[in-house]
Amino acid sequence: MAALQPTVQKLETFIFWSRWLQAPLYLGLVIAQGVYVYLFMVELSHLIQNLFFSATRINETEVMLVVLGLIDVVMIANLLIMVIIGGYETFVSRLNLEDHPDQPEWLSHVNAGVLKIKLSTAIIGISSIHLLKTFINAENLNEHTIKWQVIIHAVFLLSALAMVWVDRIMTQTLAMSKAQHLARH
Repeated sequence: MAALQPTVQKLETFIFWSRWLQAPLYLGLVIAQGVYVYLFMVELSHLIQNLFFSATRINETEVMLVVLGLIDVVMIANLLIMVIIGGYETFVSRLNLEDHPDQPEWLSHVNAGVLKIKLSTAIIGISSIHLLKTFINAENLNEHTIKWQVIIHAVFLLSALAMVWVDRIMTQTLAMSKAQHLARH
C-alpha cells in the first residue's frame, strides 16, 4: 500500500488541478456577457431611434415591451455575473478580493447552495419579466402559449422552493452532525 502512495498523490494532485479546465468556460461566459452588452445597446438605440427620430411614433405599450426586454437583458447579464464570479470562486480558485471596495456583498458567503438559490431566484426574475411581457402583449398571443409560460414559471417557483427546502434540511443536518461530534469529544 505504501508503494502506491506516490501514485495516489499524483492522481489526487491531477484531479485537483482538473478544476482549472473550467476556467475557459468562465471566459466564454465573459464573452457571452459582451454579446449581451452589444444586444442591449442595439435595442436601446432602436428605442431611441423609434421614439425620437422615426416618422411613426411608438406607443406606450411598445415602449414598455422594449424596456422590459432591456430589463430582461440586464437580468440575464446579472445571472451571468453570478455564475462567472460565484462559480469561479466556488469551483476553481479564490479571487482574493477581501479589501476591494467593489467586492459584491454576496461573494463573501458564496457556496454551491447559496449560488443555486441565487441563480434560481434570478431565473424566476427573468421568467417574471417574460411573463409580464406576455400579459402586456396577450392580445397578440394564443392562449396555449400564455398557458405554457405560466406553467413554466410555476415550475421555476416550485423548483426554487424545493432547492431552498433541501438546502435548509442539509444545513440543519450538518449543524446537528457538528453538534453531535462536539458532544462526543
